Amino acid sequence: MTTSRAAFEPHAHEASLVAVLRALAQAPSWNARALDGLLRQHPRAGRGLFSRSELLAGLDAFSHQLSLGERRDELAEFLRRRRVRTLSGVAPVTVFTKPHPCPGRCIFCPTDVRMPKSYLSAEPGCQRAAQYGFDPFEQTAGRLRDYRAIGHPIDKVELIVLGGTWSAYPLAYRIWFVKRCFDALNRFDDRAGEPDLSERASWPELEAAQVANELAELRCVGLSLETRPDHVSQREVLELRRLGATKIQLGLQSLSDDVLTRNARGHGVAESRAAMASLRSAGFKLHAHWMPNLLGSSQDADRADYARLFDDPALRPDELKIYPCFLIDGTELVESWRSGAWRPYGDDELTMLLADCMAATPRWCRLTRIVRDISAKDILAGSKVANLRERAEAHLRATGRESVDIRAREIRAEASEPTDFVLRETDYDAAGAREIFIEAVTATDRLLGFARLRLPREPAWIEELRDSAVLRELHVYGA
Repeated sequence: MTTSRAAFEPHAHEASLVAVLRALAQAPSWNARALDGLLRQHPRAGRGLFSRSELLAGLDAFSHQLSLGERRDELAEFLRRRRVRTLSGVAPVTVFTKPHPCPGRCIFCPTDVRMPKSYLSAEPGCQRAAQYGFDPFEQTAGRLRDYRAIGHPIDKVELIVLGGTWSAYPLAYRIWFVKRCFDALNRFDDRAGEPDLSERASWPELEAAQVANELAELRCVGLSLETRPDHVSQREVLELRRLGATKIQLGLQSLSDDVLTRNARGHGVAESRAAMASLRSAGFKLHAHWMPNLLGSSQDADRADYARLFDDPALRPDELKIYPCFLIDGTELVESWRSGAWRPYGDDELTMLLADCMAATPRWCRLTRIVRDISAKDILAGSKVANLRERAEAHLRATGRESVDIRAREIRAEASEPTDFVLRETDYDAAGAREIFIEAVTATDRLLGFARLRLPREPAWIEELRDSAVLRELHVYGA
């Protein structure tokens, strides 16, 4: 079941929109308070005030009447909401696979029958997916419509597919899911035709959609999929490459076999090391998940475990999500909590642990998240502080430390001169190869962009990569 919204028609409100935009055009500068005053002077006929997305639609429709010149782009930037999301010109689009059984039996993992395994219906992304009935076409198109409505560029898209263990879904469904995401990009402004509810597609059908996307106005520049280490075989790696994946999210959770066993994870550290090495050698970007506060661990053990992520050449992820273990009602971990065998870390304990982890993260890794976006009402026990990352960053500053991970150093919206940078290289060993992290940084170490170059020491097991260096990632930050 999908939900559609009525499109805003700016020509039906031309007089009011032009009045607001003309007043903005004549103002020497812009701020939210002045904008609010103008909107109240020129309300939308019939209902409330114009939204910023409606003003942007008016700007597109009536800019020829306003003689804005070079200020048009400046005004559009002021009206644009959540600008940081597409500062580098790439729109991240997260879509969810349908609810499906997971091969794992992790004692900390929640089960919500309305959602894919480990996800909860109150999570914002899950709510959007359910709104569109988990249809990949509608999820993709709907998110892109949202971006365009608030003024973001959508010509370059990074698709992020979530939903637990991707590899556990039937292959025909996986091919169909990715194909339908590409269909949404290829047909974004031409939505004619019947919806495809078959949940099956062939490799040639997907390849045709991929080829069409190479010349489409909305292009997929990255595809992220998530799975478990024990599902990464050579056959799976080849299928991931054929799907067009560029980044793999991999749930490592812990680097202690004892902790993994006590939490019924279903695999050991050996499988994690092998999966990371296999995926890296195939050219993928590696986005690992790690969980402190699991049953059988401790704060000191977690600190040592975190260090192993980067000390072990078989691991060394490019990106990392830190997901502290929270107690969700209905999980097997509840029994260990009631018996006293497990307790959640307190807010201060967790803040100090996260700060130590942030300080220990190398400059070539990006800490994408350090807490999962779980609603406080779903947490039976554990920290319910919404801004744990901010608290950890404040603790770092208070103790005279800082994080040098990629996210902490991104230039974002800060001004910089095109020639105001130096190239810096960091070499490290990773899974039988020399990795070179090449970054462009300002004099104050703000990150403008980077490349990940892999120089294998042995022939690759994938034929088309034999005797080749691999540029695993190229990323530019800022507008």
